[in-house]
Amino acid sequence: MIRGFRHKGLRELEATGGTGKIDRRLHARIVRRLDALKAATRPEDMDIPGFDFHSLKGKSRYTVHVNGPWCITFGFEAGDATDVDLEQYH
Repeated sequence: MIRGFRHKGLRELEATGGTGKIDRRLHARIVRRLDALKAATRPEDMDIPGFDFHSLKGKSRYTVHVNGPWCITFGFEAGDATDVDLEQYH
């Protein structure tokens, strides 16, 4: 289950299936990752081929790759994803 979002566009995409705050070309890839995150009960459940799952160094946060420099980052507490964010690296 996803308990909270940091990124308003991700929250809107999850709730309505669309948003103008995120490039439309990324929507399908993001939705697949959010669906997997909703089903996850521990961070390691996101270790799915093509997601490039890993923990962030020095933090209790994790990341999965979306496309190019875009990643979804999240924390995990009591079996739920928290503070889900869309971040651009590089």
